[in-house]
Amino acid sequence: MKCKILHESRGRIRIHVMQNRVTMAQADLLEYFLNLQDGVREAKVYDRTGDAVILYDMPRDEMVACLAGFSFEKCELEQPDPSARELAHEYQDKLFFTIVWRYTKKLLLPAPVRIALTIIRSIKYIRLAIESLKNRRLQVEVLDAVAIVVSMLRGDFASASSVMFMLKLASLLEEWTYKKSLNDLAQTMRLEVDNVWMRVDGQEVLTPVNQVQMGDEIIVRTGNLIPLDGKVIEGEATVNQATITGESLPVEKKSGSYVYAGTTVEEGECVFVVDKEQGSGKYDRIVRMIEESERLNSETEVRAMNLADRLVPFSLGGTALTWMITRNATKALSILMVDFSCAIKMAMPIAVLSAMRESSRYRITVKGGKFLEAVSEADTIVFDKTGTLTHAQPTVRDVVPFNGNDADEMLRLAACLEEHYPHSLANAVVTAAREKGLMHEEHHTKIEYVVAHGISSIDEGRKVIIGSAHFVFEDEKAVIPEEEKDILDKLPAECSQIYLAIDGILSAVICVEDPLREEAKDVIAKLHEMGIKKVVMMTGDNRMTAKTVAEHVGVDEYHAEVLPEEKAAYVAAERKAGHKVIMIGDGVNDSPALSEADVGIAISDGAALAREIADITIAADDLYCLVTMKEIADRLMRRIDTNYKSIVGFNLALIILGVAGVLPPTTTSVLHNLSTIGFGLHSMTNLLETS
Repeated sequence: MKCKILHESRGRIRIHVMQNRVTMAQADLLEYFLNLQDGVREAKVYDRTGDAVILYDMPRDEMVACLAGFSFEKCELEQPDPSARELAHEYQDKLFFTIVWRYTKKLLLPAPVRIALTIIRSIKYIRLAIESLKNRRLQVEVLDAVAIVVSMLRGDFASASSVMFMLKLASLLEEWTYKKSLNDLAQTMRLEVDNVWMRVDGQEVLTPVNQVQMGDEIIVRTGNLIPLDGKVIEGEATVNQATITGESLPVEKKSGSYVYAGTTVEEGECVFVVDKEQGSGKYDRIVRMIEESERLNSETEVRAMNLADRLVPFSLGGTALTWMITRNATKALSILMVDFSCAIKMAMPIAVLSAMRESSRYRITVKGGKFLEAVSEADTIVFDKTGTLTHAQPTVRDVVPFNGNDADEMLRLAACLEEHYPHSLANAVVTAAREKGLMHEEHHTKIEYVVAHGISSIDEGRKVIIGSAHFVFEDEKAVIPEEEKDILDKLPAECSQIYLAIDGILSAVICVEDPLREEAKDVIAKLHEMGIKKVVMMTGDNRMTAKTVAEHVGVDEYHAEVLPEEKAAYVAAERKAGHKVIMIGDGVNDSPALSEADVGIAISDGAALAREIADITIAADDLYCLVTMKEIADRLMRRIDTNYKSIVGFNLALIILGVAGVLPPTTTSVLHNLSTIGFGLHSMTNLLETS
């Protein structure tokens, strides 16, 4: 790429792309490319000017070589979504032309024409007020219309025009912020499905989702996210499709039923034929989901909004009372030009949406404002252990064979079953087999997944079960070869253990080393400092392993060998006792507890069902996201409270100054609308960069 260096300093360079015009698509691609480079801290490309500003840590020569080696035509990166840049252009243009038209009219049009245009523009606001009154609601639209009409009746068309101009600017800024927040959130909530099980000539083949075409047959099982739209041709399953259709209960799917991308299989399995390729309609559905979730306003926000509506009659009453007492229309109009609800109704939703957007920058996806409030108020956090307090990528330390079996053969068989139900422990088994070069063919029949217990199948005429000790020994009544019972006692207590039995006899124990997250202890300590009174760990793992982990990370209490329903029951009991509870997990077995909690938090690479049910999703590789999320939530609640007090205080001061005759109506109107925009802009600022 040919470019010219316009300015540079240590670690910063501004360049100009040497071509006639940089399209929005090219600007997005260059920005995406630069931000992927290891030595680049941040890059911003401006398509209007063809400039790019790059902050970097690499040697200058490498930075220059990187720019010289880039080519728009040869770049093989996936084209970024252009919607964010297009949205910015759209509203920048709208704001620019709104301001230009305002002052062009003042300079070029004669007064009679300006008056006529003001009257025509006022019709919109009068119509909104009439609709509000028809619904028997006194809302801010009524105040706006009365202020505009009274100003025109007094012959003050300049004030009426100013009021409408400020309302237009405020409306554009609010709409832009809202759409930008939706767009940013939609990008973070795209369906993260890399591979799917495709049926080819009767065999199950793991296939990258971007290679799936219309007409291909896809197999989905319990806990799987459905990656594409299609029609079921075989099997039965119950599917959670609340995010698409709004149905609260899982829906039964069988032959002939339609399934939608983004929904999750809660139980069973089915085969469907793809009839829409990846991406078809997905973005629109995600946006609809966010629009629905954004309505989940926090109670603090709802109280402020409701109070704002209740203040409208007082503003109207105050205007009438002032006129009756003083018989001074100017003083009365000063009150009418000011209302509390306008700024409150603009600033509060923007504050929540901006907090959700800011969270996404830290790889935290929040599905509604009320969940941030619940995080702020929470006093109890319940952690699952595996994949949450421990690393999401545990490793197999050892395979201990029983009953004369070969360790590698048992690992091969275990991987053949476990790969169908991805979970951190299952992934460890599959990875270990792959690293040893233990390839396997699908010889087993239909497999059955028992949530939080294990898997059962028939392999070459033998019944094979794999899972927890409870599942293998208590539920399935498998036995341990008499002469090998002492081997179990010697297994490393710090490892999680997966039991494999064939035809009712223990055949192997897979010891999975699940190292603790380095940050877990510090994160829990920080959560305590931030107001969390009780941190609990619940796991289906053995007591010895649970005790070791609990002592190391510093939880207040722990529970081992618990079933999914026991986790959910514990959360329910805590809530009944008056606690606000956060539940954090990554597996299908955590889903009941995630649903039961005030806030369910899922790990981003956990089971699809857990992510579907959860209210918040955090990055898999960093538990510090929890601390960041808590800080954002606390600051959001403080901002909402501060906004409310500041808005009421500032506008009350304007009313007093107007009634006292210090400020004329035009000035109070301008100051009121400027403050509304100011509070809105302040609500857009990042919470973690302000006190």
